[in-house]
Amino acid sequence: MENSFFPALKATISQLPIDQIPADRLPAIESMANYILSKIKSNTEVRLNFICTHNSRRSQFSQIWGQTAADFHGIPAVCYSGGVEVTAFNERAVAAIRRDGFKIVQKGESNPVYFVFHGEDSEPIVTFSKVYDDPINAQKSFAAVMTCDHADQNCPFIPGAEARIPLRFEDPKAFDGTELEEKMYTERSHQIGAELFLIFQKVKERL
Repeated sequence: MENSFFPALKATISQLPIDQIPADRLPAIESMANYILSKIKSNTEVRLNFICTHNSRRSQFSQIWGQTAADFHGIPAVCYSGGVEVTAFNERAVAAIRRDGFKIVQKGESNPVYFVFHGEDSEPIVTFSKVYDDPINAQKSFAAVMTCDHADQNCPFIPGAEARIPLRFEDPKAFDGTELEEKMYTERSHQIGAELFLIFQKVKERL
């Protein structure tokens, strides 16, 4: 599957800091890999809904990198994202994904819909800010992957979720408008990409 990826994106993937993932991140990574593996072995669809408060940065990165990692490793999974309120896919996060080698088509101006491609023949990953139970997302039999501490603490119950996995990341928003903005958005994108690629790599190795 990886042969169909854009060359610039393949270069980014090859440089993801998988070997730098701290040990304290591994339990959540193992939990998610085990969930995915159990779904595959029971011949049921893998559905992952990445959730943070505004569905603007971390959950969007996670949906895109999760779907990309699944497709790269040939793992049948469908990745979604959502929040507890609607804002927009932050333009700084969109720019980071574009720098990583994805091709992006934007439709609309207010809370735009983005069609994200990882290869010439790939199906688009459809992203926009939405609540976690938006009709475009799975309504039952999915894992709620909590990507920020605020959403994890303030959403104790996610209707329809059969599993809840905390995979929290720091918000690059803290660096908006500073000289570190681009660097930190790229760093967060690559951290999320590395962890999700490790998850799907573990799944592939255990099938």
